[in-house]
Amino acid sequence: MAVSNLDMHALFVLGDLRAKLVKQFQSRFVYITEQNAEGIYIAEIDTEEALVVDDKPGLKLKVGDHFSASVLPSREGGKLDIKFREIKLTVYGLGDYAFVTTAEGHAIVFKEGHSVVMVFAAHQQLQEGLTKTLKAVTGKAAKWRKGELVTFKASE
Repeated sequence: MAVSNLDMHALFVLGDLRAKLVKQFQSRFVYITEQNAEGIYIAEIDTEEALVVDDKPGLKLKVGDHFSASVLPSREGGKLDIKFREIKLTVYGLGDYAFVTTAEGHAIVFKEGHSVVMVFAAHQQLQEGLTKTLKAVTGKAAKWRKGELVTFKASE
């Protein structure tokens, strides 16, 4: 039988990360990208139209039917489960994410395996060069060569 727990360190680190995600969704336009060897997928979320639910006691964040993040117990002490489209990403703690700030906005980039998911809070709606801008933001944390993720600079 698997034993699951949520230790205090994981609660603080992952709870803080979830709180930073909540802050991302306080911007009007949020872009979520998934980038892997096959390419990039981009979704724009207008937070005035999508319902953003911050369940602090349950350590959950839900944005319409598009995105959710929950701090859950695990064998390792805790994990942050992120769901976006068919993607389910699990962050166990330090080294799996990076914070990026650019002139266009702020991002949190998550790595799992050979793919990255980015939540980008834009200062204003991106009208031109959407893919180029978002790839450049991701590129500040994740370096790709020949379609493969070769380096990831975690923030913590």
